Amino acid sequence: MIFEFPVLDDHVHLQPSGRNADAVKDFLKAGGTHLIVSHMPYRETPVRSANDFRQAYDVTLRMTELARSTGAIAFCTLGPYPVQLLEMAETMPLDKAVEVMKGGMEMAAKLVGEGKAIALGEIGRPHFPVSEEIMSASNDILSYGMELAKERSCPVVIHAESATPASMENLAHMADKVGLPREKVVKHYCGPLVLPEENHGLFPSVLATRDMVQEALSKGDRFFLETDFMDDLSRPGAVLAITTVPKRMRQLVEKGCATEKLWKINKTNPERVYGIDL
Repeated sequence: MIFEFPVLDDHVHLQPSGRNADAVKDFLKAGGTHLIVSHMPYRETPVRSANDFRQAYDVTLRMTELARSTGAIAFCTLGPYPVQLLEMAETMPLDKAVEVMKGGMEMAAKLVGEGKAIALGEIGRPHFPVSEEIMSASNDILSYGMELAKERSCPVVIHAESATPASMENLAHMADKVGLPREKVVKHYCGPLVLPEENHGLFPSVLATRDMVQEALSKGDRFFLETDFMDDLSRPGAVLAITTVPKRMRQLVEKGCATEKLWKINKTNPERVYGIDL
């Protein structure tokens, strides 16, 4: 099905060891047009120093170019994945690990400044219980990333615990402290927290399950849709299949969903938040 509007998946991963370009071809066949490739740790590029992040980011940049080679319009986000702090803290003092993560954040911000990425992400804090010391260090790194994003006038894409109104408010206050507009904070892997009192001004990137899409639309159209596709051959289709967003669009069109809403979700919203043209 060819849509009247762009079809954007706000958050996918592509891996050298995965299907990468072939997965993107499936996305295109299903009716997708645009996708944002998010950086992730790769087995091929372990990080032990700040300089190691450049090699890792090069993989994401290469995966993004592979996506473009299929005919998709692809952008990428770069940043140190939060859980890497825990891994490094096992082999070096925590303060050194924090220094390495901040160095990786600076390198990502530089690449944003060069036009190679559109946001810092996914950055944030562990999504599972950790020690108070680790959580404090993670919030310090995240706050630093928000500062760099303010300087670059770019968004941050947040990986954190499951989104609730309380956690969204906490992240909003962190952004306020460094002067980053709340709208420039994208909560990845989010539920349908579309109402202002639910998201506190942050931008929800809603996981595109059928139920979540329906609930999000019942509240408004200020959100993105994502699959968090992992491109992991051992878990095909995790988290959601890369074809999910275009399939949801087809279902919504067939049910008579107002086209202006779908234009806003897929074009107006990302253009406003990321500063890109779709």
